[in-house]
Amino acid sequence: MFTLSAETQDDWWEVEALYDLCFAPGREALSSYRLRDGVAPVAALSRVARDEQGILGGAIRYWPVLVGGAQTLLLGPVAVHPTAQGEGLGGALIRDSLEQARQENWARVLLVGDAPYYARFGFALLTDVNMPPPTNPARVLGLELRPGAWRGVRGDVTRDA
Repeated sequence: MFTLSAETQDDWWEVEALYDLCFAPGREALSSYRLRDGVAPVAALSRVARDEQGILGGAIRYWPVLVGGAQTLLLGPVAVHPTAQGEGLGGALIRDSLEQARQENWARVLLVGDAPYYARFGFALLTDVNMPPPTNPARVLGLELRPGAWRGVRGDVTRDA
């Protein structure tokens, strides 16, 4: 059984170690990291999942970005420790944090990921949104937290600093 809670400053390095474990070496060279560099994650949406012993099982972060000048959330990374994978923890982190994003009045979410996995949460391909290269356009997905939030929003994704 895992408990979800807001990420704190004390969690930072443990979460970073989880991301290092779950993602390939050089993960920080990805285009999404250039959008995050020097920008604080959205604290109200960043979550950790810990078991009964307090061991970190998963984490999710969000970052503010601009899409064609419109403020947008960039989801990611989301990671689950290999020993906790297959238990629905990633989905719980995503659902919990998206609900919090709605409550915080965010309009839209962007991510770079696997469409079949993220479709279950309502994400769909964004054909008019351009992540910095080298990003596979078939992996650029979006979700409306408010009806019509992606209507007319298109263009380059840039830092919101």
